[in-house]
Amino acid sequence: MSSLLARLGSAAAAHPWRVIATWLTLLVLVFAAASAFGGTNHDDYNVPGLPSQQGTNLLSERFPEMSGADARVVVHSDSGPLDPAVLTDLGTRLADVNGVSSVSPPRLSQDSDTAVISLNYRIPVTDFHGSEGVDALDAAVADTQAQGLQVELGGQVPENISTPSGTAEAVGIILALIILVFAFGSVVAAGLPLAVALVGVGIGSGLITIMAGFTSISTIAPTIATMVGIGVGIDYALLLVTRYTEGLRAGMSVRDAVAAANSTAGTSVIFAGTTVLVSLFGLRLSGLPMYASFGYATFAMVGVVMLTSVTLVPALCGLAGTRVLGKRSRARAERRTTSPLTERWAIRVSRRPWLWALTALGVLILLAAPVLGMRTWPQDAGSAPAANTVRQAYDLIDSEFGPGANGPLMVAVDLNKVPAAELPALSRELAAEPGVASVMPVLMNADSTAALISVQPTTGPSDPRSTELLERIRSDAVDGVHVTGLTATFADISARLAERLWLVIAFVVALSVVLLTFVFRAPVVAVKAAVMNLLSVAAAYGVMVMVFQWGWGAQLLGLPHALPVSSWVPILMFTILFGLSMDYEVFLLSRIRERWLDTGDSHRSVVEGLASTGRVITSAAAIMVAVFAGFALDGDVTVKMMGVGLATAVLIDATIVRMVLVPATMYLLGNANWWRPGGRRDAKPGSDATSAGVPLPLRAR
Repeated sequence: MSSLLARLGSAAAAHPWRVIATWLTLLVLVFAAASAFGGTNHDDYNVPGLPSQQGTNLLSERFPEMSGADARVVVHSDSGPLDPAVLTDLGTRLADVNGVSSVSPPRLSQDSDTAVISLNYRIPVTDFHGSEGVDALDAAVADTQAQGLQVELGGQVPENISTPSGTAEAVGIILALIILVFAFGSVVAAGLPLAVALVGVGIGSGLITIMAGFTSISTIAPTIATMVGIGVGIDYALLLVTRYTEGLRAGMSVRDAVAAANSTAGTSVIFAGTTVLVSLFGLRLSGLPMYASFGYATFAMVGVVMLTSVTLVPALCGLAGTRVLGKRSRARAERRTTSPLTERWAIRVSRRPWLWALTALGVLILLAAPVLGMRTWPQDAGSAPAANTVRQAYDLIDSEFGPGANGPLMVAVDLNKVPAAELPALSRELAAEPGVASVMPVLMNADSTAALISVQPTTGPSDPRSTELLERIRSDAVDGVHVTGLTATFADISARLAERLWLVIAFVVALSVVLLTFVFRAPVVAVKAAVMNLLSVAAAYGVMVMVFQWGWGAQLLGLPHALPVSSWVPILMFTILFGLSMDYEVFLLSRIRERWLDTGDSHRSVVEGLASTGRVITSAAAIMVAVFAGFALDGDVTVKMMGVGLATAVLIDATIVRMVLVPATMYLLGNANWWRPGGRRDAKPGSDATSAGVPLPLRAR
């Protein structure tokens, strides 16, 4: 692997314009294909096997006009009761909206200043292209708004639209550029990782758009993929450029330095990137098609970014030559490449490894403790930005009709199994259930084979008492009665994801251990790395519970109140983070192993490895934190939680874990770190002696 990457790097440095032209051409072609064949992102909540899906299937088969998408139009007057004629006229226009199968009579609040008109569509929300569904609603309510009334939109149709603002990406990129300039002291060197990351993210975004034309891609999947793509793209390029500059300072020619960087840091990039890609396969085990789309999108993004790193970075380095060092560095090429501060820190940790290891472990356990009380719920309109129309509609309904009006439970009845004569009794039983605010009149299909009863809880959709009510209704239901609707679906999704989380964790951890064992041929190091990554993830989960569920930082992040952790976050964050953690793990351990093979001194190798990688790991982590923290500004609550969670995890991983726990445990284990079955030690590394961490090879090798 290292020799192949060395030759690839050398060829790219020798013919930089060919490589650059190839990637730019590919970028144009992908964008053209995306424009011609690309699709629209949408959320698909149909999940075979969920209890709510049985009700959905029943309605789709026998009551199609009530099985499609839904929307709510909320009209509010600040000057008194609403004019019935205005509402009648609005209902007539809404009935003419394409795809609408039924429009309910206006439901008035007690003081008649607010009305809710519910719409049912004969088509699923996934059949809308882009914003056409919302555009049609906007056109229908325009005349009502022109009369000075507040009109807000809620329900599946408007809530299924996600428009990235670009603010989060811009903030992350700007902060990353500042950190890169500080790290390299050269604008040229700082620009290289950023340029490579942007090319990779651009191609990856185009591929995601193309995939959306052939399969369902979640509305927030591209944002999550972009967040990860920018972070790993800059990080991978940073590792390569850092190793390249070290080669130049060691007196190598440009092509030799490029080949050396690609054979060492490039190997780390390939294995770190492969770990991310392999980890993403774990999302398939979630059992949710929508969840798998996160994996598809992020897989495409990381895969492209990894390839651009080991090809485009060498080309740009070959083109820039020694200009990446800056004037001061070119004049002092013999400058030391290790970090004196990091070296002193490594020596300090080595003197009292037990104390440092136990202290770090205690901090991680303390941060992780809140995860024991973590509660999850998929995002809904109640957590949307205050200025968003779906949030305005949610708040109006909550204040005028009660919190449960935002998440009714839809009871679908198979009249081939339950006689129609029993429907009144069923309605009375539902109304008498504790936690039920009201039960709407029974709706029946044309041939009287299916019925639908809407049950409004006294509590909001994300309130655990609503889930308890759902479970009680289901436990008392006879055969042929199914509870469905968005609230029931979200409850089922949360339960499914909580159930599958441990399966995903086991899969990702096992594959990561296998990969690390293959890279370093040291099972002890691989298992220890997996345990430490688990501690990092658990600590990040705990911080998310404190910030969002306990509400310690919710308002600072633009949220109105404390709220459960999004159900989409734990598994998604685990699979991404476990792969990302391997970036620093592979890079640090490669250097330590390289020094151990060279000196045979396990303690000295840890000090030298940490000293030589401390600055680049700190810079890479700072970039990751900056990029992910920028996404905490995103209006989508899932993206916001992912940004906070990943930024926290990377910060913990690069400080407490990599700078304290890893060196302390490696000091304690000594040569046992590199034990492997048979007890045979690796030979001195040559050009291909090891999978990672080889010495800087010359182009001639």
